[in-house]
Amino acid sequence: MTILSSTFVKTLFEQHKETALFGKWITFKNIQPLFEKHKNCFEIRQLGFSELQKPIVQLKIGTGKKRILLWSQMHGNESTGTQALFDLFNCFSNSNEPILKTILKNCTLVFIPMLNPDGAEVYKRVNAKNIDLNRDAVDRLAVESNLLRAVLDDFNPKFCFNLHDQRTIFGVEGTKNPATISFLAPSEEISRSITIGRIQTMNVIVAMNSLLQQIIPNFIGRYTDEFYPTATGDNFQKLGYNTILIESGHFPDDYNRKFSREFTFYAILQGLFHIARNDKFDEYKSYFDIPNNKKMFFDVIHRNSNKKDIAYQYIDKIIDNQLVAHLEIVIGEDPKTKIGLNEIVFEFKFI
Repeated sequence: MTILSSTFVKTLFEQHKETALFGKWITFKNIQPLFEKHKNCFEIRQLGFSELQKPIVQLKIGTGKKRILLWSQMHGNESTGTQALFDLFNCFSNSNEPILKTILKNCTLVFIPMLNPDGAEVYKRVNAKNIDLNRDAVDRLAVESNLLRAVLDDFNPKFCFNLHDQRTIFGVEGTKNPATISFLAPSEEISRSITIGRIQTMNVIVAMNSLLQQIIPNFIGRYTDEFYPTATGDNFQKLGYNTILIESGHFPDDYNRKFSREFTFYAILQGLFHIARNDKFDEYKSYFDIPNNKKMFFDVIHRNSNKKDIAYQYIDKIIDNQLVAHLEIVIGEDPKTKIGLNEIVFEFKFI
């Protein structure tokens, strides 16, 4: 298993990071001007329109037999993967690194960087019809779900990358670290059997985890493989399309996901390179060495020596055309069993 050099991926990212994209609120207006500079290297076409008639765009590159489909922002308020993809686009368009050439020689890549532009516009998880696209794989009530499925059926990929963001509440079991990146090889049915397809998916995740453990050791988690009958990844995996879930999460003092974006870029690049270099994907058991995700954090906890502790979570809202985070009290959970990403201790002393 060939793992990329941490120095190499860091240098590549620093050289080709897409500086036009930053912050958590990324809309189609932000990415639309960027397509122009990639038109000479990518085949770019509009797949169709969202429910509110915003364009949904596909980029295609590579000449290899191994077909890989990657999509991001099927939840409109989860943009870390989108930004990492545009960093990767810059690499393919502007770099002559042999590793990138290997990927493009052996693989054909199709990207949908923003599947849910309506949700992105208003910074919401769901689409304009209040449908969660990641729970619409069976009914396909949303036009966006049908566009994704049409690409899947037509392109027939060997692997898929399903890019999401996860909440700050998740940590790495057995540590006191947030889960900055979490991976999942989705189950195909309720018994969570280890099928050939899941083994192949796990194998790619093992390679991605091996790189990240060199850079952010003990900040990588394994998402629950509970079977969700209507979820996209579970259904695509069941259909025979090996689907890798990447959940970009919190890194200390990184609420805008600046560093998470970088680590997501590393993971995707390593995954693509691993697929390009290999024909067998049967080494998988160390996938289960990745610690479980665990709900163990709140954004802020007020510790009170003689009263109940109080927990708060940041809630993002658009106010006056700006994304604003404000704290709301968490009701119904005991903060004493959790860790605060920020903790304020009140001690009462009687004299």
